[in-house]
Amino acid sequence: MNIIDMKNNNNYELLKLAGNAIKKGELVIFPTETVYGIGANGLDESAVENIFIAKGRKTDNPLILHISNIDMVNDIAKDITYLEHKLMDEFWPGPFTIVLNKKDVVPDIVTGNLNTVGVRMPLNDIAKKLIEYSNVPIAAPSANISGKPSGTNIEDIIDELKDKVSYIIDGGDTKIGLESTVVRVIDNNIHILRPGYITKEDLSKYGNVIVDKHILNKVEDNIDILSPGMKYKHYAPNTKCILVYSNDNNKLIKKIKELESQYNKCLVITNDNNIKLFNNSLSYGSSKEDISHSIFKILREADKMNVDIIIIEGVDQKDIGLAIMNRLLRACSYNYIEV
Repeated sequence: MNIIDMKNNNNYELLKLAGNAIKKGELVIFPTETVYGIGANGLDESAVENIFIAKGRKTDNPLILHISNIDMVNDIAKDITYLEHKLMDEFWPGPFTIVLNKKDVVPDIVTGNLNTVGVRMPLNDIAKKLIEYSNVPIAAPSANISGKPSGTNIEDIIDELKDKVSYIIDGGDTKIGLESTVVRVIDNNIHILRPGYITKEDLSKYGNVIVDKHILNKVEDNIDILSPGMKYKHYAPNTKCILVYSNDNNKLIKKIKELESQYNKCLVITNDNNIKLFNNSLSYGSSKEDISHSIFKILREADKMNVDIIIIEGVDQKDIGLAIMNRLLRACSYNYIEV
C-alpha cells in the first residue's frame, strides 16, 4: 500500500501511478467531493469482485461507475432520454448519480445482475484526474468496511482497508460528507432512489419528482434495489443508537433527557445550541450543511467512547435534511422516536 499525499499538492502527475494500478486491475482509495471511494476498473469483472471482498459487501448491492467526461456515458449506457441528458447537463460534474440502461460491456457484478447502471461524474479534481489517467470508468462504493460509517478522511478508514489496496490518495477532508443523490427517470418522472446533496427541490425544476418509499423505511433482503446503500445495514457504528426528532425543541430536549436517564453511559449527538444541556455530548454543528459534512466522522468518534447508547438528535426532512435522516435512520437500525 502506497499513500499519495494530495492535501497540499496539485501535481496531478503523481496520480498516474494510481491510474496505472486501476488499469492493471488493482484497488485504489480516492477522494470525491462526497466521501472517499474504493475503486477498481469498472469493466474488469475480477477487479470489481475484489471491491466486494475488500469491503465484505454483498454482491446484490450495486456499484456506481465514475466517469470523467460525457463521452464515457455512451460507452456504458444506452437509450438515454432527453430528460436524462438534461439532468446530466445540469448536475454533472457533481454529487449526482443517474441510473441508466446499461450496455453489455458493463459486468453484471457491477449492477447486481440488473440491466441498469448508476453513473456519476465527480466534481473533485483528484477523482476526475484519476479516471482520466486510468482511462476506464471506475466502479467505486464508499471506502469503508460494509455497514460502517462512510469515510470522509483517510484517518478514519486507513486501518480498515490499508492492506487491501495498492494506493491510497489523501485529499484531506471531503467537502460534502454524504454520498451522492441517486435518481432514475421512469415514464418521464424523476425518482429519487437515494437522497443526497442534490435535493428534491433542486430536481423539481426539471420535472415531477417522486421520493422512493424505501428512503425512510427498511428494505427487505428479498427486494431488488436500483441504488447502492439502501438495502443492508449501513452507516452504523457498533454501539446501539437511537434517533430522536421533534419540531419542538423543548419536547426534543425533554425526550432525550428522559432516555439519557435510563443508561449509565450515554452519549448524545446534538447541535451547537443544545450541547450544554446533556451530561455527555458531541456536536455535529449548527446547520444541516455542518451535519452532512461531519456526521460520519462523529459517528466513528462516538463509537470509540465506550458508551451503552448513542442518542442522536434528528433534523427536519426539508432539502438536505431528507438525506441526513436517511443516513441516521440506517445508522440507528430504524430505532426512531418522534415526539
